[in-house]
Amino acid sequence: MFHLKLNKKNMKLQIGDKAPDFKSKNQERKEVKLSDFKGKKLLLYFYPKDNTPGCTDEACNLRDNFEEFTKQGIEIIGVSPDSEKSHLNFIKKHELPFTLIADTEKKIVQDYGVWAEKKMYGRTYFGVVRTSFLIDENGEIQEIFEKVKTKEHASQIFKQLEIK
Repeated sequence: MFHLKLNKKNMKLQIGDKAPDFKSKNQERKEVKLSDFKGKKLLLYFYPKDNTPGCTDEACNLRDNFEEFTKQGIEIIGVSPDSEKSHLNFIKKHELPFTLIADTEKKIVQDYGVWAEKKMYGRTYFGVVRTSFLIDENGEIQEIFEKVKTKEHASQIFKQLEIK
C-alpha cells in the first residue's frame, strides 16, 4: 500500500483560511456540522480527553464565562476523540452549557492539524494538541489559540479579541 507523506508545515491552518468542514455526532447523538453555524461566530476548541484535570479546568472555565461568550455572539463547541456517551457524562457532571462532539475516527482533529505526536513521561504517542479556533460568520478562521491556559482560556480569548 502506498502512503503519501505530507509536509506538515504546508498543512498548518492559518488565520484567514477557510475552516475545514466537519460533521460528527454530539452528546445527544445528533449530527453537528460547520455549516450549521453559517452567519454565527464559533469557538471550536479541541481537547484531549473528558474528565481529565486540564480538560475539566478548560471546560469549566468556558462554562463560567459562557454568558460573556453569548453576549459576544460566540457559540462554543468542544471536540475530542471521546464517545458521545463520554461527552454526555462530562456535560452532566460539570453542567456544561455547550455542545461537545465526538471525533472517534479522529478525522476532525486531523483536518484541523491538532492530532500530533506528543511526549509525556518519556513516552511518545499521538494525541490531541489543545488548540482553539475562532471561526467567523463566513466560515473563516479569525483567531487560533495554540498555547491554551486551561484555567484562563476565556480571558485569553477575550483579551485577544480586544486587540483586534
